[in-house]
Amino acid sequence: MKEKKPIPITCQICGRTVSRSELMPAEAVRNSIAELIRKRHSNWSRTGYICLTDLNRFRAEYIEDLLEAEKGEFSSLEAEVVDSLKQHEFLSSNINVEFEKALTLGERLADKIASFGGSWTFILTFGAVLVVWIGINSVMLLRKPFDPFPFILLNLVLSCLAAIQAPIIMMSQNRLESRDRLRSENDYQINLKAELEIRQLHEKLDHLLSHQWQRLIEIQQVQIDLMEEVAKRSGSGTES
Repeated sequence: MKEKKPIPITCQICGRTVSRSELMPAEAVRNSIAELIRKRHSNWSRTGYICLTDLNRFRAEYIEDLLEAEKGEFSSLEAEVVDSLKQHEFLSSNINVEFEKALTLGERLADKIASFGGSWTFILTFGAVLVVWIGINSVMLLRKPFDPFPFILLNLVLSCLAAIQAPIIMMSQNRLESRDRLRSENDYQINLKAELEIRQLHEKLDHLLSHQWQRLIEIQQVQIDLMEEVAKRSGSGTES
């Protein structure tokens, strides 16, 4: 009894006529690779056949496209970071400089007076004035002192000085409080932006990792197909 010869079949891609063992049914090709083949050959049908040479070529091209796409995603991520640095304004700024620019002449004068009133220079100078004042009026007791004991004029001067100095110090303290409030608001905005940037960065990394896993699985599936084909060929060669 004569053995049946294998019926030659034509490959849809290259048009070569080869044996059935060197062909793969089009319906058995993975959808991702089938889409790539359809892009290159619009007349390709899932009812025909494709030779293993062309199939392996498209598999290699598909894996290469996956790797290039992954590289392109990293490049686009770097480009987004650079664009964000170019387009977004930095929230961090020197609050002290901006606050000083907005001060009026009276406010600057009040700050200087308050700063001088709380210094050792003022304390020592004012103490020396008191000693001289009391000393002069004490020595001139035998004559006619301009402010005899109990130094009523000195008490009046001290009261007036305290009455003027107290609101000036309060004005300066209020401005310091406003400056601290602006600094706190600026710190809050910076922290909020940093939190949003970190959250966005995490989302991008998660997106990249998920895509990488999908591509690795697809590449592994292609490798499994190649190994199965090699196993089938080795098995058919052993039987013959």
